[in-house]
Amino acid sequence: MTPSQTYVLAIDQGTTSSRAMIFDESGEVAAVDQVEHEQIFLRAGWVEHDPIEIWKNTRKVIGGALAQGNFNSKHIAAVGITNQRETVVVWEKSTGQPIHNAVVWQDTRTQRLVDELAGDDGPDRFKAVCGLPLATYFAGPKIRWILDHVDGARERAEAGELLAGTMDTWVLWNLTGGADNDGVHVTDVTNASRTMLMDLRSLSWSEELCEAIGVPMAMLPQIRSSSEVYGECKPGVLNGTPVAGILGDQQAATFGQACLEPGTAKNTYGTGSFMLLNTGTEIVESDNGLLTTVCYRLGEEDAVYALEGSIAVTGSLVQWVRDNLGLIDDAPQIEDLAGTVEDNGGVYFVPAFSGLFAPHWRPDARGAIVGLTRYANKGHIARAVLEATAFQTREVLDAMQADAERAGDRLSELKVDGGMIANETLMQFQADILGLDVVRPEVAETTALGAAYAAGLAVGYWDSVDEITANWGEGQRWSPQMDDDEVARLYRQWQKAVTRTLDWVDEDTDSEETPQAGTE
Repeated sequence: MTPSQTYVLAIDQGTTSSRAMIFDESGEVAAVDQVEHEQIFLRAGWVEHDPIEIWKNTRKVIGGALAQGNFNSKHIAAVGITNQRETVVVWEKSTGQPIHNAVVWQDTRTQRLVDELAGDDGPDRFKAVCGLPLATYFAGPKIRWILDHVDGARERAEAGELLAGTMDTWVLWNLTGGADNDGVHVTDVTNASRTMLMDLRSLSWSEELCEAIGVPMAMLPQIRSSSEVYGECKPGVLNGTPVAGILGDQQAATFGQACLEPGTAKNTYGTGSFMLLNTGTEIVESDNGLLTTVCYRLGEEDAVYALEGSIAVTGSLVQWVRDNLGLIDDAPQIEDLAGTVEDNGGVYFVPAFSGLFAPHWRPDARGAIVGLTRYANKGHIARAVLEATAFQTREVLDAMQADAERAGDRLSELKVDGGMIANETLMQFQADILGLDVVRPEVAETTALGAAYAAGLAVGYWDSVDEITANWGEGQRWSPQMDDDEVARLYRQWQKAVTRTLDWVDEDTDSEETPQAGTE
């Protein structure tokens, strides 16, 4: 079969939904299906998903996408997987049944545990090895929490009866046979780099970190590259099709955006926002509150690394305004409501629902709307909601520019993707606040596309990354228009607003009952 007769299917297992997207050789979407899954909030700060529901939905969207395109397994050259990172599942090897719901990346129940792990050494205790500060965000402490709170789980894990993994591992294990057909228990370097358990240099599980955090290595998946054949689908509609690519969602978006050279960067505006800067084969340790992570690894080639700035709440703030306040009926209306006023009226909204991520890393922060006067109305609040995303991105960009200059790079533009890039008001304000051109690609589905590229490269569907670069096309560009003094004034006020959110959680607050997190 030639590329013109076949396609690559990408499974995009996200925070709020699962999608299957089928791409052709030029990177265009040939078919897509998507199903949302339940968000489970058992108590404040806890966010869970049902892994069985997610697996059923994954099978459903695969079938739906194939049906939409009138395709079958013979039309699919390879399958790639991309996923919400840091969300973990622990399940029985013999039955495939999870022993607990998946604990989601923005869940804050492990705050007390990470504080204990930090001890006198502080949150950077393990950063030299894994590139990450101790925070509730990451997967390793979540696995530890499950083992500590499910009866007999630790003993079973140490005996090899339980398996653990992020959502890529859960989907791959089931896709390749599960309990009945010897499913493949594997993760890739990008997802492993988000656990706090992997050594960034050796790209293997660190015995030191696993022991310190309390995760038995027997339950962890094998770490492989982002682009190689891990196994074949069995059974089902894709029976015999190789699964050949895995990338965490933000790394997949970076790959799909063709940020393949050191110094190139993208920002994904999803339920949270995530900016990654390709630093090449060099591990750059941040001095400014960013994460050092694996960007991708293709087969036996050297790993490519990245600096990342993670923002917990951006698109989910719009959802919150819709669902919790009822100011809008659907997300796109936020732009119309913001357009009813000329500016924010002095109103700033800092959405620290689960603390502040990069570059602050302040779990004690909580959300605040400041600057309210009798003049303010719902239009000003809507504008403040949009501007909050742009201001948080500016904070991350400033940190990234400082680290990048030390590494010899400086950003000249920012590639953007994700659902919020359809909001032109936000994109123009983003360019203004950054003082950089903001560039949207022709094909906006960069996360799924990145996973497809990784899988297609592994089986020869695409010959080299040069084809990825050639496929990328500019869709729209926004350039800065706002007066520099006005930018400085707005950003200064934002920074003042951020200070009002800090130190909200007192020492006597139960760290496992923190206010509700936002949504990756």
